[in-house]
Amino acid sequence: MSVAPTPQAAARAVDAVKTYGTGSAAVHALAGISVEFPVGRFTAIMGPSGSGKSTLMQCVAGLDSLTSGSVFVGDIDLARLDATRLTLLRRERLGFIFQQYNLIPTLSAEENILLPLTLARRKPDRAWFAEVVAAVDLSDRLGNLPSQLSGGQQQRVAVARALVPRPEIVFADEPTGALDSATGAEMLGFMRSAVDGGQTIVMVTHDPHAAAYADDIVFLADGQVIDRMADPTVDRVLDRMKQFDV
Repeated sequence: MSVAPTPQAAARAVDAVKTYGTGSAAVHALAGISVEFPVGRFTAIMGPSGSGKSTLMQCVAGLDSLTSGSVFVGDIDLARLDATRLTLLRRERLGFIFQQYNLIPTLSAEENILLPLTLARRKPDRAWFAEVVAAVDLSDRLGNLPSQLSGGQQQRVAVARALVPRPEIVFADEPTGALDSATGAEMLGFMRSAVDGGQTIVMVTHDPHAAAYADDIVFLADGQVIDRMADPTVDRVLDRMKQFDV
């Protein structure tokens, strides 16, 4: 099926199906999802364990492939890219924040932050680098190795690494899951300000407080979209989670 691109969608899934296993043992992590993530918006994905939220994000980000259906980043159909071009797209156009940090232990904080640009052979915008580093309070830790940083500081490095290259979309999977509430709030506040400055962020979270920083929430259950919410608040998210047993 030919699907015309939607200009205002930074990324989107169309009839997305992801199945693990076969026959009676088959598990449908995604059961025909169609969803768009608008340009310049902060979208949260919520749902219970096994709802498909991380699978959806990984497929839209080109980290996993669909069983059927389509995923687009801008107007690019990811299924049409070979492994090399898919790697280049992720490196040049996308940013990632994972709960596990994924820092290189032998590189300093600064080298870890600049790694995507180093791999892409691009020079950093030093003014933007300084602004991001100051915002995540790492200015005096740039020479430290990850082992010399606290867990919260390592996550700050991961956030800075995702934002310094100015990617078209940042995908964040439970980015505050390992942080204390104060540090998590700081990270979310900075992500919110980045979106206000034009960044697009897609975040998987189970935390109503984190989701309240988003512009929109997509609720999943059993591999399907069951609802959306605009302009969320903590109370509204909590109420909706009770309603849908999410």
